[in-house]
Amino acid sequence: MNGQFDRLNRREFVKSAAAIGAGWWVLADSRSARSYQANEKLNLAIIGAGGRGNANLGAVASENIVALCDVNHERAAGAFNRFPDAHHYEDYRKLYDDLEDQIDAAVVSTTNHSHAPATAMALRRGKHVYCEKPGAHSVYEARTIRELAAEKQVATQLGTQMHATDNYRRIVERVRAGAIGQVQACHIWLRSGRGGLGDRPTDTPPVPEGLNWDLWLGPAPYRPYHPIYRNGHSWWDFGGGELGNMGCHYFDLAFWVLDLCAPRTVRAEGPEPHPESTPERLHVCHEFPARGERPPVTVTWTHGSRPPEIFAEHDFPNWAWSVFVGSQGMLLASYSNHLLWPEDQFADYEPPEPTIPSSIGHHAEWLAACKTGSPTGCNFDYSGPITETVLLGNVAFRSGQKLAWDAERLEATNAPEANAFLRRDYRDGWTL
Repeated sequence: MNGQFDRLNRREFVKSAAAIGAGWWVLADSRSARSYQANEKLNLAIIGAGGRGNANLGAVASENIVALCDVNHERAAGAFNRFPDAHHYEDYRKLYDDLEDQIDAAVVSTTNHSHAPATAMALRRGKHVYCEKPGAHSVYEARTIRELAAEKQVATQLGTQMHATDNYRRIVERVRAGAIGQVQACHIWLRSGRGGLGDRPTDTPPVPEGLNWDLWLGPAPYRPYHPIYRNGHSWWDFGGGELGNMGCHYFDLAFWVLDLCAPRTVRAEGPEPHPESTPERLHVCHEFPARGERPPVTVTWTHGSRPPEIFAEHDFPNWAWSVFVGSQGMLLASYSNHLLWPEDQFADYEPPEPTIPSSIGHHAEWLAACKTGSPTGCNFDYSGPITETVLLGNVAFRSGQKLAWDAERLEATNAPEANAFLRRDYRDGWTL
């Protein structure tokens, strides 16, 4: 990334967070360029209005909902009925073409395999975008989205909502204040193990009423409808397994605490890779280089019922899914809790005074940024490297190679065969 859109320094975010409020901002290099007053409502397009999209819709319903799009009219019926005067679509490509001059921003909550093309179409038109995690299905898509957002200078936010919590802020402050010394490693364990479904089904049940199956497939390869595919996380063509599903939520905390960007190596262990379905268990190890005075650090991801060694060796509370290992102790973390470990060692610990301001809300940050240019905590320049890192774990697993990663060139320099998993082909009619 170049100059003015280099990754947002976290200290700069802290200093500027208080600036969220009244003001003006003119979008640069955008066909939708206009100025906003802070109390002016945005004209929003909701891409994916059922399921998770309905929750996101509720968080931005204070704005003008101009259009709703969903391939499943039955699932999105509640949202369509709530906003009967909005334009209703099945195909977001047609929505963008028809209403380009009527919308300011888009909220993308489609299935994972459609995140990037739906987001890219909005960004190319100069629209602000809020996109659910992971924001991309491939490493190449994640990089493209990041670069498009930088080029268009629009407000962006990835749907890693826990980034806005005070718990995360207190964890960052404690580790950066030296509570556990120099951090050498972070270990993440997701106990669930969805996946391992094997070959595609051979039966072809009818498509449910109200579902446009061809549009649901979008850029993915065609196959006959089957309800098992609706769990897209379990199939490579539609998702990235439990790592692709939850990785951005969990890696977000590690990236923020440790000021990470791109790993230098990635290796993965699990069952024999299946060409169609994602694994029910996986262990990935990312090695990151030194950052200034901070030493190199290892971040591991494990999903499935078999715990990582550090969890097996210690009697950690069941809520802990992340462990930061420092030279002077450990810090356990979850979405809502954190604990210095061993507890008796830190019985008299005095935490530092809070320095990171509370968020006005994850969605509210984005809405304010659209209007005023104020910062968002998970803008695509910050969250893009998280998504890339998460998806690289699947690349290492599927290729069976330990990757020597060159982030600038976007390639594994030691394993050319792995680079085939960095991007995917789209069906005719679909583009990034």
